[in-house]
Amino acid sequence: MFSGNDFEFNLSARDVAILKARVKYPEKPVSELRDILEAEFGISLSHNRVNEILNEMKAEDIFSMQAVPNRNIFEYYLFQVAFHYSNFDENWERCYKKLLDDPHVVMFCSADDYHEWQFVAQFASPDHSEEWRHEFVKEYGEFIAQIDKTAFPTVHKFETAAAVFDDLLHEMDGEEFLEKAHRVDGQDATDRVSINQ
Repeated sequence: MFSGNDFEFNLSARDVAILKARVKYPEKPVSELRDILEAEFGISLSHNRVNEILNEMKAEDIFSMQAVPNRNIFEYYLFQVAFHYSNFDENWERCYKKLLDDPHVVMFCSADDYHEWQFVAQFASPDHSEEWRHEFVKEYGEFIAQIDKTAFPTVHKFETAAAVFDDLLHEMDGEEFLEKAHRVDGQDATDRVSINQ
């Protein structure tokens, strides 16, 4: 059993290699992914078994297949929220749920900072972001001590690189999968697949 950020998962090194291949080649059908697993990792499974393993991982929320829009369609902003603790107990849950359910919020985190909640949100324009912030403060102002907003005028990278799974494979003693993959293409350090290709 391994744990990440408040998430426990039970994967073998082989499963992580399969997940890495899925992230590296998101558009490939399972039959082609099976051949890639054989060539790059020395994993010999039927395409039906590969499909079963991927479906099991999806069912356990290890990963999901989502449509991700081109990053240039929207404008991105980092919001940082600090609390009025005197009003925390009666307001935090409603505000928390609002942020979880809000379609503009892409990523929402707790931080070990004065700004304990931080989130990245996407909007169609700067005007929409200001209107959203105004309404948010209007609704939750008695709970918020400070809300800062930083615009990201240009997003240079917005993706998960398959090579990030190498760290997990090292942790799980999955070196046999790493060595085989490095021998095949020798470019694992840069094997990113951009969402904007």
